[in-house]
Amino acid sequence: MKLVKAGAALCALLSPVFAADMVDIREWEVPYESSRPRDPYAESANSVWFVGQRTGYLANLNTDTGEIYKVDLKEGSGPHNLIVGSDGIVWYAGNRNALIGRFDPKTKEIEEIVMPDAAARDPHTLIFDEAEENIWFTVQGGNFIGRLNVESREVDLIPSKTERSRPYGIKIAPDGSVWADLFGTNKLAHVDPETLELTEIELPREEARPRRVEVTADGRVWYGDYAKGVLGVYNPKTKKFEEWTMPQGEGARPYGMATDGQGRIWMVATGVEPNVFTGFDPETEEFFSETNVPSGGGSIRHMHYYAPTGAVWFGTDTNYVGRAIVDPPVTD
Repeated sequence: MKLVKAGAALCALLSPVFAADMVDIREWEVPYESSRPRDPYAESANSVWFVGQRTGYLANLNTDTGEIYKVDLKEGSGPHNLIVGSDGIVWYAGNRNALIGRFDPKTKEIEEIVMPDAAARDPHTLIFDEAEENIWFTVQGGNFIGRLNVESREVDLIPSKTERSRPYGIKIAPDGSVWADLFGTNKLAHVDPETLELTEIELPREEARPRRVEVTADGRVWYGDYAKGVLGVYNPKTKKFEEWTMPQGEGARPYGMATDGQGRIWMVATGVEPNVFTGFDPETEEFFSETNVPSGGGSIRHMHYYAPTGAVWFGTDTNYVGRAIVDPPVTD
């Protein structure tokens, strides 16, 4: 198993100021060639699940041993994203076969929940609500935001109000409401979880194309503008926006995003090679950290923060699963 690491050893090659702002990144090479491992989700300190989008599998990485356990899916699944419940069940988006899958690691059984409308052809990104009673998800090409009830398996589909809006990233706010970005437009979408009413919020610039979204503890909604290299935030209370140009400039192409335990925003600039893992502090309103991704990255498309170890997990188009330590581990 090939490992690539950036951190203290690389600091000696860089200026003292820049080196102090780096994070420790470790990557595990995935042995399945050109499979696009992506969207890893840590269920514990040493157990991480991810999908192989191009070649159609689920996999589990044991970070202690480097061993990878692979579950092949039926041909044409195109798994795009997965999440893992507190019960250990793995749920994945069947992006090419219009379903959400449920895999039980204990029984090895797969259940498929087919979308109730053929137009919802490509489930995209999944996220649990706080109680894990529902899975909310985007349907990019089909132009929906969806909700799957975990117990009943009932699916509700909420059509976007704008044609070809491409619902993409999705997050749950502290008040339980749902936020998504509409990548085909310059808009965010908000869904009331009780009424399923969808509201669109237009970003200040017509050319903006938000690709991922994060919601911090104060309820503010953060987005990365993939088209213009901007990090932005929308405050639902004041209805106001603020934006900052990324250190890598207009061509930064921010893609994967995550929020750490201190409420700081992490994103990856994918318009440069190697990709740059970048941190922003909302309190100081400054970018404070830049670390090159050791394997290059290609494109880092989605990220997951695991609080107990202070780690942000990501997958790369260069066939690696990576971990960036951004916070001290949680101790009792």
